[in-house]
Formats: sequence, structure tokens, C-alpha cells
Amino acid sequence: MRLTFLGTGTSTGVPSIGCECETCTSTDARDKRLRVSILIEHAGQTLIVDTSADFRQQALRQGIKWLDAVLITHCHVDHVFGLDDIRPINFRHGPIGLYANRVAWKDIRRIFKYIFEPSHFGGGLPQIVPHTVEPGATFCVGKELEVTPLEVIHGRLPVIAYRFNDFAYATDLSEIPPATMEGLRGLDVLVLDCLRLKPHATHLSLERALEYVNQLKPRRTYLTHIAHDIKHARDSQLLPPGVEFAYDELVINDE
Repeated sequence: MRLTFLGTGTSTGVPSIGCECETCTSTDARDKRLRVSILIEHAGQTLIVDTSADFRQQALRQGIKWLDAVLITHCHVDHVFGLDDIRPINFRHGPIGLYANRVAWKDIRRIFKYIFEPSHFGGGLPQIVPHTVEPGATFCVGKELEVTPLEVIHGRLPVIAYRFNDFAYATDLSEIPPATMEGLRGLDVLVLDCLRLKPHATHLSLERALEYVNQLKPRRTYLTHIAHDIKHARDSQLLPPGVEFAYDELVINDE
């Protein structure tokens, strides 16, 4: 399995518009963060988790030409507003399976009403095949890539984390329920939400993220959805062995 971080930033991206803080003015490429998304490649299958607001830029940078599936964690702007940019892939390869929970589907159908109830002439529409996921109900993309949706809580919003074999991706959360904790054990790689150093109402702070890492004990952890409060080189010194801040274009191969 090959994982590529397409984006590791919070909803505003980093640098944040108009900000002149130490991180936003950093020349370190690891402090340049597009909105959060990942690319998974395994056994001939290619999928992304979330069509971020920067998806077009990410797809061009990464050279994405094909997608077998799109998995949605939840329907906030930074995670879904790139959905329209799957159209060039549709033009060449047809509809793409889109997976989301019931709460997200309600908002996707509202925000992207034009996909489901075409009312305009000209142009092209994203072509998707809708699939509703349920926590704990494993499904397959292709023949060998098993995906298990797991529910986490983002303030009060249920969000879907995804487990792929012995790798899991859990972003935008403030709490991991007990049932999901069990589903996140025995991991080789955990990608986990970590917005900033200070506590936050709907995201994990560094301290809370590390508490979950200590309980789950994955072999490797990469922190994502990072705001400009965190500067990569400076704050990496705060991390224990086996934990790193992810950065855009970082590639992880299953060992």
C-alpha cells in the first residue's frame, strides 16, 4: 500500500490569507499546507479520501489520472468543495464511486443539488455512483483493498474515519468513541487529527492526540489537519519517537 498526503492543512490552508506569523512566512516547504486529503494506491486500485477545496491543484501536482473511488469523511467545505473537479476524470473514465455516511449524504445532495437534479444546459456534471457507509460495515474497493468505516466525533458531528488493512485515517475529530478505539488497534500506520498546540472545541490538540496515540499504540503515527500554530521544524521536537507531523507530498509505503 502506498499513501500520499495530498494536503495536511486546516480549513484555511497554510499560509493563511493575510497572516504574517512565523509559520505562514516560513520558507520550509513542510509549512505549506493545502487542505487535507490523502491518496491511497493498492493492488491496482486508486482512491482518495475527501475532495478537498484544493483538489484540482493536488491532482495536477500529483499527476492523478484515474480514481476508482472517493471516500468522504464529512461534508465540511474544506473536505468536499473539490468534488466538481473530478469531471475531467469522468470525461475519460466514467462515473466514480462516492462513499459517505448518511449525515454527509444529506449535505452533499443539498450542496451539489445540480449533480442529482440537473437543471442547467451546457457544461459537464460530476458523475458519481452513491454508496452509503455504516460504521463497522467493511466493504471492498477492487478485490484486495478492504475498507472499514469507523465513527469519530467532530464536536457534535459524526465523522467517518477509514481503516485500510493495517492503516487508518482519522481526521477532524475531538473524540474517539470506545467502539472505534477497538477498531483502531493493531495498526502499522495511524494518521490522526492534530489542529494545534492549544485545546480546541472540535479538533484534537497535540496533547490530546498524543494521549490517543499512547492508548492505541500504532507502530507509526502521522499528525495532520495542521493549523499555522504549528511550525514543522520547531514543533517536531515536541513529538515522541514514532510520531511525526505529516506534510504535503509525503509518501508512506507499507513495509
